[in-house]
Amino acid sequence: MNHGKIIKSIKIALAAVLAITIAAELDLKFSATAGIITVLSIQNTKRETLKSAVNRTFAFLGALLLSAAVFYFSGFTLFGFALYLLLFALLCLYAGWGEAIAMDSVLITHFLTEKSMSLSLIGNEIALFLIGTTVGVIVNMHLRKRGDEFQKLADEVDVKIKETMNHLSQLLLAEDKHRLDMDNFHQLKESIERARTCAFNNYNNAIWKKDTYEIDYIQMRQEQTIVLQEIGENIKSITRLPKQAHQVAELLKNIEQNYHRSNPAEELLKELETLLSDFKSHELPFSREEFEARAILFYILKQLKRLLMLKRAFALSHRE
Repeated sequence: MNHGKIIKSIKIALAAVLAITIAAELDLKFSATAGIITVLSIQNTKRETLKSAVNRTFAFLGALLLSAAVFYFSGFTLFGFALYLLLFALLCLYAGWGEAIAMDSVLITHFLTEKSMSLSLIGNEIALFLIGTTVGVIVNMHLRKRGDEFQKLADEVDVKIKETMNHLSQLLLAEDKHRLDMDNFHQLKESIERARTCAFNNYNNAIWKKDTYEIDYIQMRQEQTIVLQEIGENIKSITRLPKQAHQVAELLKNIEQNYHRSNPAEELLKELETLLSDFKSHELPFSREEFEARAILFYILKQLKRLLMLKRAFALSHRE
């Protein structure tokens, strides 16, 4: 079982017990409800937790007002509760408070059970809400940015990127250009998605100091993956192998070997520009097949330039 899931399960159980204990010590009715509110208040990140708490507070105030009005006119009946639930659900769905429908409605059932909305009972429900929500928020405030986990996932993405570049350099020089390994790209995209989830969780767990480095890094890698996939499709369309293909394959290998995370790719861009100039100085091809192949290679160089420019822009924007 995932270690993080075990920790979260323990945290939820202990927080719920704490909320119930506090409510019971204050001699509140329906004290177990405080534990349920705590469970529903615990989210994956600090930002989600605070946003959820604010939304549920507004929704709870709306629930109190709606239930008071409905029960006043229809009495504490099943029909009255159904009417309240209809109106409250509409309010929450339109206001974007859908997550509050179940939790707040549990509190309102206490009025139905007691057939009363006395000030003491309203105070009881407010206390249950505040205890459950506060405990949930406090428990979640210990969440920290998981930089080590992102580093590990980003390293995995980097390895997959390099493996893909190596595969493309070999494919370019192979006679059979149709053995493009799409599994490479699928695995790369899966690695990027895992790293993206971690990056956004880290971002949302930083309340005061916001750093977009991780999100920007993964965005850059995602855009590069699209470029590499396009390069792979272009390589597949080459029917004849001109001598310039060896130069492009060598450039791909150089990018693979020197494309470190902190590398702004300046030297690689210079090497690429030199190769582009060299291509333009070559004699024109004599056959249509060679002309098409060289045109595709030239376009691949342009795509590699785009790939390197993405890296350069990222490096410059996050230079210390």
